[in-house]
Amino acid sequence: MALILTFLGKGGSDRTKIAIAAAKLLANQGKRVLLAGQAEPAMSILLGATVGPEPQEIAPSLQVVQFQTAVLLERSWEEVKKLEAQYFRTPILKDIYGQELAVLPGMDSALALNAIREYDESGKYDVIVYDGSGDSSTLRMLGMPESLSWYVRRFRQLFVNSDLGKTISESPLIQPLISTFFNVNWTTDNFSQPTNQVNNFLDKGKAALADPKRIAAFLVTTHDPVEVATTRYLWGSAQQVGLTIGGVILVSEDTSLDLAEEFTPLPISVVPEAKQGDWQPLIDALPNFVAQAVQAPKPIEIDVNTRQVRLFLPGFDKKQVKLTQYGPEVTVEAGDQRRNIFLPPALSGKPVTGAKFQNQYLIISF
Repeated sequence: MALILTFLGKGGSDRTKIAIAAAKLLANQGKRVLLAGQAEPAMSILLGATVGPEPQEIAPSLQVVQFQTAVLLERSWEEVKKLEAQYFRTPILKDIYGQELAVLPGMDSALALNAIREYDESGKYDVIVYDGSGDSSTLRMLGMPESLSWYVRRFRQLFVNSDLGKTISESPLIQPLISTFFNVNWTTDNFSQPTNQVNNFLDKGKAALADPKRIAAFLVTTHDPVEVATTRYLWGSAQQVGLTIGGVILVSEDTSLDLAEEFTPLPISVVPEAKQGDWQPLIDALPNFVAQAVQAPKPIEIDVNTRQVRLFLPGFDKKQVKLTQYGPEVTVEAGDQRRNIFLPPALSGKPVTGAKFQNQYLIISF
């Protein structure tokens, strides 16, 4: 399994340069690196090479690929058609082709995440450096397994508990009628298998996101106050999706600048702007990504013994956070992100007895 590394921040050009420099650094260390970017011209211009939808080697141990949503959609559509053929006697999608499909809003993020998953599982790479949009869209993309697992979990349970769900699952008459009228291969195994496959994918995604040795992000900023504020906001928002932030990369020629007050306890690496064709000064100034990510504050900690959940929420204060509890789960809203905390059995169903902010942590007691 590969380390998936990405960068968050306002400045697109700076982020892309740092992603390229990070890929070069890790490839120079002997790691097999895939540098993945969006379908925009910046990466091709900076690399001085044409980047396409298939990985191509541009240096020893370094490959680069561009995520073109239309191409990814065509590939994924074929898999959808295979699944439909597996569970329906008369597939209706067989005459619809991926080349005809329009790209819907939000589809690009889902397809990019799936492409990263496939490259990760291929075993061909030790590191995948993803140069995404670097904003809330990237965070929602990486947090998709957590969000989707909530939908699968809750809506499946709602259906199972409903009168319709009970009738279908228990009646020996309804099942054959459904099979006849809807041409569905109705068996318990047939309908539990795709759900289990989805849950397996989502569980793997959540486990990877929770492991800083598997997925980590670094903040990129200049000393500009607007960029600093935006980066702090992304820092706090990243914790809401469970993404580990390993450190801050400050792009500046002035090494005396100090942003420790804004980003404590994260380490800050000051790097120079990359000059055209001369990447080495920037490469030399980059941090040890893995070491810093492992030592970074965990986005969430659950202590069953003290009956507490600790959420690291830098960049927010208690007025910007909303805490609600419905049934066995607790929902935390901060900024533009919402997190549903699935509690372990020892805490599930217990009411919240208190919540407080302390040293940038939201501490919830049960």
